[in-house]
Amino acid sequence: MSRIAAHKEAAPRWLKDAANLTTRSYALSTTAARPGPDFLVIGTKRGGTTSLFGYLLQHPALLGLFPQPRGRKSTDHFFASTQRGERWYRSHFHTQVYRNRLARRTGDRPLGGEASPYYLWDPRIAGRVHARYPQVKAIALLRDPVERAWSHYQERTENGVEPLGFADALAAEERRTAGELERMLVDPGYHSTAHDWYSYRARGVYLPQLHNWLSVFAAEQLLVLRSEDMYDDPQSVLDQVCRFLGVGSFALPDRRPRNASRSRSTMPEHCRAELAEFYREPNQALEAFLGRSLRWTTPGAPR
Repeated sequence: MSRIAAHKEAAPRWLKDAANLTTRSYALSTTAARPGPDFLVIGTKRGGTTSLFGYLLQHPALLGLFPQPRGRKSTDHFFASTQRGERWYRSHFHTQVYRNRLARRTGDRPLGGEASPYYLWDPRIAGRVHARYPQVKAIALLRDPVERAWSHYQERTENGVEPLGFADALAAEERRTAGELERMLVDPGYHSTAHDWYSYRARGVYLPQLHNWLSVFAAEQLLVLRSEDMYDDPQSVLDQVCRFLGVGSFALPDRRPRNASRSRSTMPEHCRAELAEFYREPNQALEAFLGRSLRWTTPGAPR
């Protein structure tokens, strides 16, 4: 490749990087005019967080990150980017001037938010969010933990970071994650890859994660949804979220799921049976807490 051709090929990336730098510099210079988040979609991993956030952003009064056309759903600020500071975080939300202009057009008070499935799982995050944004409303999507564990594993294998078979990965989980939570609690700046990547089984025990958020936020600030309900009827779930956030209803023009697993392989039946038994009591406790049946995998149930 000639030097001229190489320069032409590299130019679009260079221009894109320059544009990104200019946009972020502008956003940082106007941080004082940018309210923080009004809502957070907090998880669970492989529970439809990306899809729900995509549905929310179709609503004219619900705003993602600035600049919105780039489609990014999260800053990861509360676990991976805390060192960048509050000013950097606020620079990712739309200005009040823009929101006021949008309000005149839509008749709703525009709300801004982001989505990260790790926000539910990392026990440090609820307190960090509340300390800065106590008015935030949080939305949790909970998926059948048996199916969630398998989908999580498939994602890791698709990404090339899981060399073990599913049964072996489940067996290795405690060893792989040993001591990681304790280190996280001691070191506020530590992000554990193992705690994030290999928590196939533990991450599906949802009630302690909800209790963690409810230890600092009022119950009316947390909406708990069943992922399967969103898969079956995205419009109905969007309607619930709109009522929760206090914005008008909106008919979804695009109901396609986002970030679906590319794998079509089937979970080994002995792993399904083992996980169903493991989650029997945690799921019963969760149903009692929520006051409704979740209709998830149960031991011995026919498929």
